[in-house]
Amino acid sequence: MDQGLFLLCGTAASIGFVHTVLGPDHYLPFVAMSRVGKWSFTRTMVITVLCGLGHVLSSVVLGLLGLAFGIAVLKLESFESVRGDLAGWLLLAFGLAYFAWGVRRAIRNQPHTHVHAHADGSTHTHEHVHAEEHVHVHAETEPADKSADSAASMTPWVLFTIFLFGPCEPLIPLLMYPAAEGSIGGAVLVAVIFSLVTIATMTSIVAFAYLGVGALPFARLERYSHAVAGFVVMACGAAIKIGL
Repeated sequence: MDQGLFLLCGTAASIGFVHTVLGPDHYLPFVAMSRVGKWSFTRTMVITVLCGLGHVLSSVVLGLLGLAFGIAVLKLESFESVRGDLAGWLLLAFGLAYFAWGVRRAIRNQPHTHVHAHADGSTHTHEHVHAEEHVHVHAETEPADKSADSAASMTPWVLFTIFLFGPCEPLIPLLMYPAAEGSIGGAVLVAVIFSLVTIATMTSIVAFAYLGVGALPFARLERYSHAVAGFVVMACGAAIKIGL
């Protein structure tokens, strides 16, 4: 490996790391949705890796195709910018919709008390919420809230779709130097290093945050967890749109 390519690989690794750390949309949605969806650690990591792969591979394929067909870097970057706008809008829309659903669910999930009178004149009370499964001492278990299960099953696919559209803008210029030198192998190596570092950084941050958030006492805020998660995702989409 010549010195120029070696330095470029180091630059790709550094930019992949910094690009991911400074972009909360790369990890906060997974932390928030894993919490409300009660995902296991393994499932959270698998979903993060798959979304990360979709995120970087879409840009890698686009960049390599651009090089193969001689498409100018400015055109590629313009196309990536359009993809970035679309990903931002998708993240914003999903977060807003999830936030609204979470607020509605929190309102319905307000704990309240029922008083039951018996034929012998005795009474008893029990507290429950309508959005969660509960057991009454004289009745069968009521059906659980199906909407939460549907949301939990759809969320990974929604996140994957959004990350598939989300571009890695710094990658395109990194591919130009080895391509200009006539080294397609060098361009592939740079893309692989950038991708591995990006995904590794995403999963590391999500893992630490998952373990840290799981240790915090959120029992009193559990009713608002879906609304909070939607707000976090919505904020990430807004951050992309305003260029943070």
